[in-house]
Amino acid sequence: MDELINHLKSQGFIFQGSEIYGGLANSWDYGPLGVELKNKLKKAWWDHFVRNNPLNVGLDSSIILNPKVWQASGHIDGFNDPLIDCKNCHSRWRADKLIEEFDSSINSGIMNEKDIKDFIYKNQIKCPKCGSCDYTEIRKFALMFKTNQGVLEDSASSVYLRPETAQGIFINFKNIQRSLRKKLPFGVGQIGKSFRNEITPGNFIFRTREFEQMELEFFFNENDENDWYKYWVNEVDWFLQNVIKIKKENYRIREHEQDELAHYSKATSDIEFKFPFGWGELWGIAHRGNFDLTVHKELSKEDLTYLNPIDNTKIIPSVIEPSVGVERLILALLCQAYEEEKIDESNSRIVMKLPNNIVPYQIAIMPLQKQQSEEANKLFKDLIVDFDATYDETGNIGKRYRRQDAIGTPLVITCDFDSQEDNSVTVRFRDSMNQERVSKDKLKDFLKFNLA
Repeated sequence: MDELINHLKSQGFIFQGSEIYGGLANSWDYGPLGVELKNKLKKAWWDHFVRNNPLNVGLDSSIILNPKVWQASGHIDGFNDPLIDCKNCHSRWRADKLIEEFDSSINSGIMNEKDIKDFIYKNQIKCPKCGSCDYTEIRKFALMFKTNQGVLEDSASSVYLRPETAQGIFINFKNIQRSLRKKLPFGVGQIGKSFRNEITPGNFIFRTREFEQMELEFFFNENDENDWYKYWVNEVDWFLQNVIKIKKENYRIREHEQDELAHYSKATSDIEFKFPFGWGELWGIAHRGNFDLTVHKELSKEDLTYLNPIDNTKIIPSVIEPSVGVERLILALLCQAYEEEKIDESNSRIVMKLPNNIVPYQIAIMPLQKQQSEEANKLFKDLIVDFDATYDETGNIGKRYRRQDAIGTPLVITCDFDSQEDNSVTVRFRDSMNQERVSKDKLKDFLKFNLA
């Protein structure tokens, strides 16, 4: 992980947040290459799950919502983590995570505070920092960021930064259904920032306090004969393998046991990726029943039912929720892509084998030497209209090839001494390092074919 993090910083993918002031813990900025990768990943998700799926539509809801939204959803009363401090070194830990790291088969989510504390002392789970087993009492740590709206700071002005994007979809269910005259089943997709005041964020961008979610809420009639839960598990699985090219051997689908489920959930599957630090949750697909619309209907007193046109009965739709964090998906792609290859006895290279639809630059255009700069520039201006391209003429050609390997550019086009004579260029392939001579007249078709 350290090698990957250093590489991503040096190549312009991800920087430490507020670095010139000593940084801000667990804060990360996406550099010029990182933001290109991030935007392409979000577009790939949006195209697959929203734009190209006739069942689904999109939404962009507010980050700050009426506090009653979080009261109804249970976040104000129940969105807390069990916090303990080591009395010896004063480091702070999530008590449930200490148990899970001690024994991954234990489901600490069903344990109360007394059970958690008893388990820690019975098994002498030591502080990861100093090795002591002397802790404070467990305290509840609120995970939502609280702020104030308006000129006065009092309880009446308290609002929260949203800890998830889902509730913005639920409270707009009726607006969307009425305005577009949607019939069940249909889904609503959203990409947006969420905020959680995590006690122990870490593992680079895996767990952060400010993150982006790509979330879909799929509404359906429980009596529908289709197995929509299975449909969305399969759809996510297909997207991972075929759209963003995550290798099947690098992830697994884990169905939750009954005692792991949230009180409102009928079924949940986690897709877990094998990160360098171990298996970690990448994507969750949850059958939430009709819990969300029911609680908002009760507190808001609004009619959030759906009139079934077949028999004119009113129902509260159930929901399947496939939800993924943008940062975790990016981290999975980067971990899979990063390779250190030995070319021969004296040479090696770092290469990022990112999929062609996610990589920051699809092609790079280079002059072999300064004499070909004018010709290479002209070619660059022509190709950038149809491709995500970069231009590079600094350093010798070997170093420039390595530079493009290191950021993942699949194809490098070189104008050389013969290009003006034979109207052709040399195209180099990132993964194989093979080269092919291609006529300029056929170059665009050649590139499109090899980038598809």
